[in-house]
Amino acid sequence: MASVSFRNVYKRYPGNPTPSVKELNIEVPDKEFLVLVGPSGCGKSTTLRMLAGLEEISEGEIRIGERVVNNIAPKDRDIAMVFQSYALYPHMTVYDNMAFGLRLRKTPKHIIDQRVRDAAQNLGIEHLLDRRPRQLSGGQRQRVAVGRAIVREPAVFLMDEPLSNLDAKLRVEARSFISKLHQRLQTTFIYVTHDQTEAMTMGTRIAVMSVGELQQLDTPFNLYHNPRNVFVAGFIGSPSMNFFDAMLRSVDGRLVIEFNEVQLPIPASRTEVLKSHAGKRVVFGIRPEDIHDLNWQPPGITPANLEANVDVVEQMGNEMIIYLEDQGKTFIARTDPRTGARVGHRLGVVFNMDNVHLFDADTQASLMFEFKSQQANERVKA
Repeated sequence: MASVSFRNVYKRYPGNPTPSVKELNIEVPDKEFLVLVGPSGCGKSTTLRMLAGLEEISEGEIRIGERVVNNIAPKDRDIAMVFQSYALYPHMTVYDNMAFGLRLRKTPKHIIDQRVRDAAQNLGIEHLLDRRPRQLSGGQRQRVAVGRAIVREPAVFLMDEPLSNLDAKLRVEARSFISKLHQRLQTTFIYVTHDQTEAMTMGTRIAVMSVGELQQLDTPFNLYHNPRNVFVAGFIGSPSMNFFDAMLRSVDGRLVIEFNEVQLPIPASRTEVLKSHAGKRVVFGIRPEDIHDLNWQPPGITPANLEANVDVVEQMGNEMIIYLEDQGKTFIARTDPRTGARVGHRLGVVFNMDNVHLFDADTQASLMFEFKSQQANERVKA
């Protein structure tokens, strides 16, 4: 069991003036399930490969437990890695694939046999031990790859997009399986994905990365409800957050958000923290589930009404996704399925102003991040 630390880590490739990973600082406590998430090219896989020893560090320090591992060979780092391709040996049986790493380390045969059979039983693949990879489904291959890592009993498990080759149904099953495995093994997991749904459902904490930089490191709940900047707010959530270029104004002693020739009142609870930004350009963000059909609005919200044209309607059964358009701006609402919205109609909608997000138009940083963090801390103390 071990913690992991990234301290001012950089990765630079020859001929590229922009670092692939820049000033990365992350502390991963023992037994945590940390997910690195971000779009392609953001540096998450490079970060994992530096931890594994498959990429050299240009600057900084990586620790596993109390050891600095910058110059330690991959085989001596006490880690096990599961790759996107699974990297199974096609000519070997499942048993031999799982035992291969232990044999290289000259582990006694009886210990190899015990570990392989115990891992196979935990993974539900004990009946597959005599088969070869070509005889397995994608989900079974994925479990074999995980089993090969388990038998080594490493201090840290590293997983680089291990579910990307599975179909949608298997991905859901595999997410649950890996989460339960983490709970059972009580070992540090570091998991890379570009899929924010995987990140939100699996991670104890999530590190959101973009263009080589850490944008926010937080719990799934805080990332969703209190994003630090526009990038995090837009990346986390599906459908993603709606954004509007707006002005924050003081009108007759109260704050309003002004855009598309409408003024939406800021709730009194937000006024104190935002009043210093009055008169400034802002990015106004609101999630689709906080936009409701006027006739089906939930009770107890601070509403602000406007009208928009219905462009597309997606009936999902338990909810309706509505694409709305107003003055050339398209935005999305996730509404009660009983709404009467029809394509081509004009629909009255309600914005839940209690859940609005405001960002500085120039820096893209949240104007309410510290305020919401304080609220969250007070809720925890209560």
